[in-house]
Amino acid sequence: MIDLDSFTSSGQPLAFFFDLDGTLAELQPRPEQVFIPAETLAALDLLARQHGVAVVSGRPLAEIDRFTAPLQLPAAGVHGAEWRDPQGNTQRVELDAGLLAQVGQRLESVLADHPDLLLERKSVAFALHYRQAPEKEALVRELAEGIAAEHPEFKLQPGKCVFELKPAGASKGEAISRFLELEPFAGCLPVFLGDDRTDEAGFAVVNARGGLSIKVGEGETVAKTRLPSVAAVALWLQQLSRDLARNYKQGD
Repeated sequence: MIDLDSFTSSGQPLAFFFDLDGTLAELQPRPEQVFIPAETLAALDLLARQHGVAVVSGRPLAEIDRFTAPLQLPAAGVHGAEWRDPQGNTQRVELDAGLLAQVGQRLESVLADHPDLLLERKSVAFALHYRQAPEKEALVRELAEGIAAEHPEFKLQPGKCVFELKPAGASKGEAISRFLELEPFAGCLPVFLGDDRTDEAGFAVVNARGGLSIKVGEGETVAKTRLPSVAAVALWLQQLSRDLARNYKQGD
């Protein structure tokens, strides 16, 4: 288990950033089947009462809020293309509606011949899931790479059994940097937990700021340490929340 006491020996406050799928919630065969366990939500709630906490995810803000309800945390959605600050103000990257329709129609026309592939629309991004057909990874990659090459407004983002086409300027690292300029995150050491290649930019920003980057699961990473699974993240959060509750009572 990761001990934050040794990490915070300087007394500098901490700010926490969490990916959602594969970190707070187990991956599922279809994205709409994902859920965050009630115990994890309760631990997040307690953590957010004493520290800055934000969710940084590839999912749109509306889906983040649905999964974290009744909490509504500061969040970056669609890899930072959607962004809500601690005061509730929301900003979004805008792409041409005609371009989005054109790309969406092209993806739908190709995937119509492959019902075991899934196209997920994310406001200004697209996710092509091949979890049900891993043998079609090369086909999906070629399709996504072709669209990214033709339309520089998009950047290709590989993930776990998915290729995403996201706005070129969207980055989890940039989203975390923006949060760290605002209260209650400003002046804090950042702690970021993520599981996928989409989280590596966030790990790099956290490392550069002297924070703690935590990779969930296996795979190459620039993160400083690891937790083995989503279940381990849940246990770590619950222990952290118990420690906070104990410290609060002692402070009384």
